[in-house]
Amino acid sequence: MGRRSRAAEILVAVLLLALSAACGSRLPESDFDQDDRTPAPRDAAPLRVGIITSATSPVGGGAFTGPRDGARAFFDRLNARGGIDGRRVEVRTCDDGGSGVGNNECVHRLVEEDRVVALVATTALDYAGASRVSRARVPDIGGQPIGTAYDTFPHLYGIYGSLAPRAGTPGWDGKLYGGTEVYRYFKREHGARTAAVVSYNQSASAAYARLIERGLRVEGYKVVTEQVDFALPNFRAVAADLKEQGADLVFDAIDGHGNARLCQAMDEAGADVTAKVTNVQNWTSTVAEDYKDAPRCRNALWATGASRNFEDTGDAAVREFREATKDLKTHSQWQLEGWAAARWFTDAAKSCTNKGITRACVDAFMNRSQGYTAGGLLLPVRFERLPEPPKSSRTCLSVARWQDGKGWVGQGDMNRTCFTVPQLAYAP
Repeated sequence: MGRRSRAAEILVAVLLLALSAACGSRLPESDFDQDDRTPAPRDAAPLRVGIITSATSPVGGGAFTGPRDGARAFFDRLNARGGIDGRRVEVRTCDDGGSGVGNNECVHRLVEEDRVVALVATTALDYAGASRVSRARVPDIGGQPIGTAYDTFPHLYGIYGSLAPRAGTPGWDGKLYGGTEVYRYFKREHGARTAAVVSYNQSASAAYARLIERGLRVEGYKVVTEQVDFALPNFRAVAADLKEQGADLVFDAIDGHGNARLCQAMDEAGADVTAKVTNVQNWTSTVAEDYKDAPRCRNALWATGASRNFEDTGDAAVREFREATKDLKTHSQWQLEGWAAARWFTDAAKSCTNKGITRACVDAFMNRSQGYTAGGLLLPVRFERLPEPPKSSRTCLSVARWQDGKGWVGQGDMNRTCFTVPQLAYAP
């Protein structure tokens, strides 16, 4: 089974970093020369794990906190049930502020000062300290692939896996690869033939839009391109043209606020589409509020990803997640993926209880974890180091549609919604 395309997730950072860039500092290499291969005694202190999150950042509060909240909920529940082999998991969190400087500070504190056994559910706008984590051989488990780190460095294990060599450069010779499964799905399942791509007149946004356009054309779509001024976007003109062109689908390379305004303009213009397609970061319970002025467009929102719909309470693993997070004000797919990341670490640590829970032992489990699903919450994850990029791949897809009164409604079995699709190169 193929690795899910990273392009939709990487867009978040590519676009926002370009709009509000921060430069990373570099810590001395000597800070990371130590290793942790000595088994801890059975009566040792609680197991320490670290969670780095851009909780405050130029993007705004709450944009990246979902994985952290899901992971903490899992560990709280785990500790209430006795921890791992009788040892509590002590969670050390660090807010890097969305900057490279802050990220390196978090890495230094958690890895060197707190000596965590692993990082879990990392969600960093600028993961400047990734190479330091790798050099210290600290397993980073289930992080969100906002940038290229999880396709660049060993000992880093993104939530969706990786097939890249991970030898210090991104992907293969600096290029990453993504599939066309999302476009294939809407073509096969819903007969879509015309797709619009909306972007800002800003380099990162426009570059991502071109990637979408390329994938759509490979799948045989007629493509309508729409670009708006970032400072003064005229979404009304875009909506009018979408109606005129008869677009079946709308994809975008714009931010969440822009999406809400685009949807409102589409409703006002009477531009009805089969699907307004969004990504996993926007797969949240706040849709009714975020799109309150666009009821028709709101009910045409579709999300795609590589994890089981957080609204699928018919699934036992999802029910467990929802019960443990019932006190949270909102729910999201990123929370569920953070929960899955914490479960992944727990399974790795439990495999090490006989010989000692160390960084090296946990890392060895991660290297062996082919096909991991976190109890069915994730599509089977692969970590391989292919010398050449795959030309095509069989890739499965989790799909949900928003419906007022029902929330996100899953569309079929994610383990059976699968396609063999070409893999297209792109420069991150």
